Amino acid sequence: MNVLLTGGLGYIGSHTAAALVAAGHTPILLDNLANADLGVHDRLAVVGGVELPFVCADVRDTDTVARTLIEHRVEAVVHFAGLKAVAESVHMPLAYFDANVGGTLSLLRAMDSAGVRQLVFSSSAAVYGTPRYLPVDEAHPTEAITPYSRTKLHIEEILADLAAAGEWRMVVLRYFNPVGAHPSGLLGERPQGTPNNLMPFVAQVAAGEHPCVEIFGDDYDTPDGTGIRDYIHVMDLAEGHLAALQRLFAAAPALETFNLGTGRGYSVREMIAAFAAASGQDIPSRVAPRRGRDVASCYADPSRAAAVLGWRAKRGLAEMCESAWRFQTRKP
Repeated sequence: MNVLLTGGLGYIGSHTAAALVAAGHTPILLDNLANADLGVHDRLAVVGGVELPFVCADVRDTDTVARTLIEHRVEAVVHFAGLKAVAESVHMPLAYFDANVGGTLSLLRAMDSAGVRQLVFSSSAAVYGTPRYLPVDEAHPTEAITPYSRTKLHIEEILADLAAAGEWRMVVLRYFNPVGAHPSGLLGERPQGTPNNLMPFVAQVAAGEHPCVEIFGDDYDTPDGTGIRDYIHVMDLAEGHLAALQRLFAAAPALETFNLGTGRGYSVREMIAAFAAASGQDIPSRVAPRRGRDVASCYADPSRAAAVLGWRAKRGLAEMCESAWRFQTRKP
C-alpha cells in the first residue's frame, strides 16, 4: 500500500520506511528537516534500491499534507512528526504543544478532507508516568509528568474521541526506548546537537566526541543504583509498525493501543558495559545529580502485541549496540 510517514526522515521514521520497502509497500516521506538530515533520503534509496517520494513540509501545513495524501493515493498514515526531548519540553512547553498537539490536529484535518482515515500513531511509554507496577501493561494508569508526555496523552485522548465518532481506524503504539541502527550502517540515530538519549551519547563517547558519559543518579532502588529502561532495537520497532498497519485493515476495533518493548530492563551501567564490549572502546563515566522527573525503572509487558499483532522483539542487547556502533563508525 501507499503509506504517508510524517517525520519520515527521522530516526524511527527512516527505519520504518526501510522496513516498508522491504515488505513491498511504498512509503511517502514528509518531513520539515527540523531534526533530520536530507542525506537520509539518499541513503534510503541505497538501502531499499528505490528513490522514495519526499515532500519537504511541516505537518502543520494542512493544505500541503492534504494535497500529498491525494496526489500519492495514500491509504494509511504513520504519524511520527513531533518534538521528543523530555527535558527540553519542561523549558519549552508551548513549542511542544504547538508541534505535537497542533501538528496532529492539522494532520487529522488533512486526512479527513482527503478521506484517509487509517492512522498509526507514534506514542510513548512516557504516558504511564511513574510505574505503579512492573512490567507495565496497557491497562496501567496514565499520568503525564512532563509537557512531552502530556502532549502524547492529549493526542491519545483526541484519537479516542475521534474513534468514538465513527469512520476512523487507528492504532496507538507506545514505545519504550528505541536504540540501534539499520544493519547496513547507513541509517541510525544522529540527533542535531548533543543527544538527549543514552545510546547515541554513549556511542559518541566511544568515538571520542565527548569525554565521558554522565550517569544521572546512582542511588535509585535498582540492583546497581542506576535507572533501568526497556531498550528495543529500532528495526524491531519498525516491524511493529508493519504489524500495526496490517491490523488497521483487519476486522478490529476502531482504536487499539499496544506496548512495543522487549519486556526486559537494562540499567545505565549495563548499557555502558554492553556498548564497551560491542565497540571494543573504553567508555569513561561519571555520576551526576539526578534529573528531575526521572523514574527508577520502567519496562514493558509486550504480551498484548504478541497475542493480537503477532509481533515480538527479536533482537538482543548485543545486536542493538553492535548496529549502533557500526553506524557511528561508518559516519554516513
